[in-house]
Amino acid sequence: MKVLVLNGSPKGDKSDTMHITRAFLDGMNEAAKQEVHIIHVIEKHIEYCKGCFTCKRNGGTCVYKDDMRDILEEILASDLLLFNFPLYAYGMPAPLKALIDRTMPLSSMAMQKVGERYEHVGQADYSHLKYLMICGCGFPNSKLNFEPAVAQFTLCFPNNHTIITVPESPMFNAPEAAVVTMPRLELVKQAGKEYAQKGEISAELLAQVCSPMIPEDEYAKIVNQSV
Repeated sequence: MKVLVLNGSPKGDKSDTMHITRAFLDGMNEAAKQEVHIIHVIEKHIEYCKGCFTCKRNGGTCVYKDDMRDILEEILASDLLLFNFPLYAYGMPAPLKALIDRTMPLSSMAMQKVGERYEHVGQADYSHLKYLMICGCGFPNSKLNFEPAVAQFTLCFPNNHTIITVPESPMFNAPEAAVVTMPRLELVKQAGKEYAQKGEISAELLAQVCSPMIPEDEYAKIVNQSV
């Protein structure tokens, strides 16, 4: 399977959430060898979409000649898009949002009704793609936290998507927290293996992966003592 990791963290490879993604990929590779390419979006030159819709009228060519042209080609050549990012203002960081905005060339101005909503008709065939979101945040709670990012991802990629949200993710970059982070990464690895084998993660395992690693009040106390 060709896996394209789009790391939206401005911290690049040092992202807290990349620890989760690497464990997931380790699990996938344990099931079967995967072809993985990681793009740190912050390192790419991606202009902001200006909404001119030229790409939707001329067959999919954007007016900007930047790194997004090659990224679009790689997206279409992949089997799985893995979006890795920390939660910023209840959504994704700006560099990753800019990349998603610039996928406009994949669809045309024409629209069609699919189920209960309208969608733009594609200019490229991306029906084969699967989508995975791995999002971490610095808060200890999952509820009233990840919902906006989950809703946006679900609307952007309504089919073939899997979503992993992990609170307390800064602990993955804290060596002293290994007693709780290492067991969690083992669960993530198990989830990656299961995903590679079955194309999905069981609800029970997903709930374990997405739960707080330590009690919420204990985590908040530790964070507040360090500021």
